[in-house]
Amino acid sequence: MTAPLPSPDQIATGFQLALDAADRFVGATAPNPPVGCALLAADGTVLAVAAHEAAGQPHAEAAALAACRAAGRQGDIHTVVVTLEPCNHYGRTPPCTEAILASPAKAVWYGAGDPNPTATGGAARLAAAGLAIGPIADLAHADAAALHARAARLIAPFVTRLMRGHPWLTIKQALDADGSMIPPPGAKTFTSDASLALAHDLRRRADAVITGSGTILADAPLLTVRRVEDLSRKPRRLAILDRRGRTPAAYLDAARARGFAPSLHGDIPGLLADLAADSVLEALVECGPTLLAAFLEAGLWDEHVIIRQGADGDVVTRALA
Repeated sequence: MTAPLPSPDQIATGFQLALDAADRFVGATAPNPPVGCALLAADGTVLAVAAHEAAGQPHAEAAALAACRAAGRQGDIHTVVVTLEPCNHYGRTPPCTEAILASPAKAVWYGAGDPNPTATGGAARLAAAGLAIGPIADLAHADAAALHARAARLIAPFVTRLMRGHPWLTIKQALDADGSMIPPPGAKTFTSDASLALAHDLRRRADAVITGSGTILADAPLLTVRRVEDLSRKPRRLAILDRRGRTPAAYLDAARARGFAPSLHGDIPGLLADLAADSVLEALVECGPTLLAAFLEAGLWDEHVIIRQGADGDVVTRALA
């Protein structure tokens, strides 16, 4: 790719803005991945930043182009930076490639290639039309690899469901100083306020929460998002592993009243297949030691978040499978 008019620093800044915009809608876009886009003028000025906010809503590129038109700056567009390769097919919305080609854009930098075989080919389509195209990993900038890694993580749940047939699974595990997951008598938790906020942020981004009937019988957990602002209008599944049908009907009714769509499952594979069929991209596993061990031992997880109580405060570790 020939050297762009905006400098590598300006492109990296625009890409950071696009990533931040997409981050605000993680958990809101299923079955689509979260995507952010920034438009730059030839001198590197940021003209518009937008994100894909929900399925059926404009894609990030279309939303950014519309914002630019509304501001009267469409004629200044030179470079498009977007976290995912522009799509090249008609779905609920027209191809982003055609929207870009209808603009004055001369260059496109994208974060990750589109893994969806029905939508791929955007980069080739734009290059064939004469635009300069490049993956952000090839940008001559010290942060290029980190920017690419963030873009890849954004679409990781989408890729997992597409390629492996089940949602991205995050296992949350809280341990006290002795390594136990069981809170002291009369308490629901032993973690700090900061750790509780982290746990609720994990719930916020999840399209489904997975738990077991034992946890429900022991604690009747709400499993709602409370310590951080939840996404508006977000449907959320509550998948309960319950081989013996022990979950009380009253609990299921209360879960529906809290906005969940609860379901009972007899085994883990069937549970995961059901969630994938329901377009769940990311699921959070919040359960007791026995079910948690079953997920870990089967290798059925993508991220393991451990919150461990320590003498000087909680220690959080995150591991990817």
